[in-house]
Amino acid sequence: MDRAPGLSVRLKLTLSYAGFLMIAGALPLGAVGVYFMRGLPDHAVYTTGDVLINRSAIVRSFAPVAVLVLGFLLVFGLVGGWLLAGRMLAPLTRITDAARKATGGSLSHRIRLPGRRDELRELADAFDTMLVRLEAHVAEQRRFAANASHELRTPLAIARTLLDVARTDPTRDPAELVDRLHLVNTRAIDLTEALLLLSRADQRSFPREGVDLSLIAEEAVETLLPLAEQRGLTVETTGDGLAPATGSPALLLQMTTNLVHNAIVHNLPEQGAVWVRTTVHPGAVALTVENTGDELTPELVRTLVEPFRRGTDRVRSDHAGVGLGLAIVGSIARAHDGTLTLTPRPSGGLRVTVRLPAEVTGDGHRR
Repeated sequence: MDRAPGLSVRLKLTLSYAGFLMIAGALPLGAVGVYFMRGLPDHAVYTTGDVLINRSAIVRSFAPVAVLVLGFLLVFGLVGGWLLAGRMLAPLTRITDAARKATGGSLSHRIRLPGRRDELRELADAFDTMLVRLEAHVAEQRRFAANASHELRTPLAIARTLLDVARTDPTRDPAELVDRLHLVNTRAIDLTEALLLLSRADQRSFPREGVDLSLIAEEAVETLLPLAEQRGLTVETTGDGLAPATGSPALLLQMTTNLVHNAIVHNLPEQGAVWVRTTVHPGAVALTVENTGDELTPELVRTLVEPFRRGTDRVRSDHAGVGLGLAIVGSIARAHDGTLTLTPRPSGGLRVTVRLPAEVTGDGHRR
């Protein structure tokens, strides 16, 4: 981009340095001149040997020297100011180049400004940190878009195949076709709703109000209790009493429901258990959901929060889901300024802990 007409910052700084130096030099010269000429009348003559001194003689002898000194200060200020301004603005030039590269789509460039830690170094480091986060976010969004496109294309492709088969085979039972199309359509709707919920949580476009995380946990467990009983699982809910937090009740309920649902689905085939616990800490509240199940490796656990990662080693075929359960949980937790921690249990299964800031009271303190 071409720079707009006008003085550059370097030239402005140079003129400022030179002007300041000229003023700093003119003030003592003026003070010296006033000091020597003070009290001398215009026509008074003082004789010291063969030298005659009056005000006019002092002006004639002092003025050329003052002009030479001011001229030297002007040249020195312009040259020195230009060099000094260039040296001082060099880090800004590197930051500008990095910003232009980022604007062009190259997010891998880093400034890595050397030298001692001053304001410009802090600015460059902050810009590098922003580039790191932006690059990671863009990569995540691209991966998410690719996965979402693939996941949405699958049910549409299945539906087209079913319709093509029905068209070429008129004797095929239409009831079976309708049932299978209904299942495929339901999966596509669930995936679309999950994507919308994930986008809403990422954008943090929701009102916040005081909520009790323990009541939300009880509501989620009560909703999913029939599913647990159907699978022969026991669900135990415990807590420290009130667990006040601030956020969206609907999103926090969705987050808790996802955690409890995952704990029920990804469990032992029989005699499994799920533990839901809310705890209160200084300045924070925590929701912990544990379940029995297969032994999980730390490497697999670290990938479970990625979108469309289903952990196929532990998924039951009747509840495969859309692969966004824990991704939605992580997004909702981040939107509420919280953290999500996944830990494999030594005896098998998974422990998931969501830690949220406690509700802020009217006096500015957290409960």
